[in-house]
Amino acid sequence: MKIVIVGASGTMGSYLANALEKEHEIVRADRKKGDVQVDITSPEAIEKMYQKLGAFDALICTAGPTYVGPWKNLTDKEFRSGVEGKMMGQINLVLIGQHYINPKGSFTLITGALTHEPQKNFANASAANAAIEGFVRAAAIELENGIRINAVSPTVIENSPQYFPFFPGEMPVTMKQLEYGFRKSVFGANTGQVLKPY
Repeated sequence: MKIVIVGASGTMGSYLANALEKEHEIVRADRKKGDVQVDITSPEAIEKMYQKLGAFDALICTAGPTYVGPWKNLTDKEFRSGVEGKMMGQINLVLIGQHYINPKGSFTLITGALTHEPQKNFANASAANAAIEGFVRAAAIELENGIRINAVSPTVIENSPQYFPFFPGEMPVTMKQLEYGFRKSVFGANTGQVLKPY
């Protein structure tokens, strides 16, 4: 399979790329590095990425910039960083990508436990996650040609200890659990699902 990983230089993306490249053709996409560059906040950049890639079988997105910080500092401008990044960025990967993906292909987006278990400093991420989960459920009933779509929703991951203090009492998701959550989405039969790898 030809699998595109958007956010391939990040913690999750690089791990998944390394894990899956033993079995599949992996295309690493990232803002500045990788096989192809893409800024997911720009629909034009997403279109150019797909034009360069041509047909593919699956897309995984682990990218999704949001505002992280105190509630009192959250403004319209800051909030839109998550709307344009994690929300519209991922939605546009699907809206545009549906015209390039092979029949029976799949999209896998990233959300997170913050959707249902908010933590301080992450209101922007909680809102963006919830929007993506709603989009996944709705898109699943309208995508054509057997194309599937799911989201993977982890809590804090073990390879990002810098975030542990923000998630008191949360058991970190292992990288292997995360990998198999994505494997279930890409290689399984599910669609319109929010997969929790913990």
